[in-house]
Amino acid sequence: MRALPVRVDAVLVQALIAAALSFAHLHDLALAAGQDGWKAWAYPVSVDLLLVAAWRRLRSGESKTAGWCWFLVALTASLGANVATAGLLDLENVPAWLRILVAGWPAVAFLGGTLLAHGSVNPSTDPVAAEAVQAPEPTAVDVEPPTATPELPTATPESAAPPPSPVPPALVTLARKVADEHRARTGTDIDTSTLRARLGVPMPLAEAITTQLT
Repeated sequence: MRALPVRVDAVLVQALIAAALSFAHLHDLALAAGQDGWKAWAYPVSVDLLLVAAWRRLRSGESKTAGWCWFLVALTASLGANVATAGLLDLENVPAWLRILVAGWPAVAFLGGTLLAHGSVNPSTDPVAAEAVQAPEPTAVDVEPPTATPELPTATPESAAPPPSPVPPALVTLARKVADEHRARTGTDIDTSTLRARLGVPMPLAEAITTQLT
């Protein structure tokens, strides 16, 4: 098999050269400010990492204000080191304010990196929030209709009292004669109890006869 030719990207090569020069300038400035040994090499690494973290935040599209803020801070530190080591400062006699800035830079870089790495989470990258967003809302078909309340049986009205049994006409005629005789003898209408006693019938029948006489 033929080996694929390696494609050299001129822009990438230029970026690597510029990063190496900036790395060297930051190292030289930190070394001149009293940060010797491995600490002088750690300063350019912290600046470059802060630049990368800020750029990733800008590319993610979330909280661009924080991304631009820390990107400018890291860019100012890198650009300031490049300018300071170009002969504008005497690296053999670094001023006190520059030593203070170099000594305080690790805390600034740590704060910026922490805020950029653990800032607000995009709901699309949070599995819990993504699940909540993607959860479909119940549609009208999914919602189970409420079961109809069984109708209670309507209360049947109590059966009305049976109508009084019809009175035979002959008994009414007899009762009328008894009532006329009682009125002629006493001058008053016959009452139901007296009528019942004279006819020898039950009280309900006597009441029915009385209604027929009135």
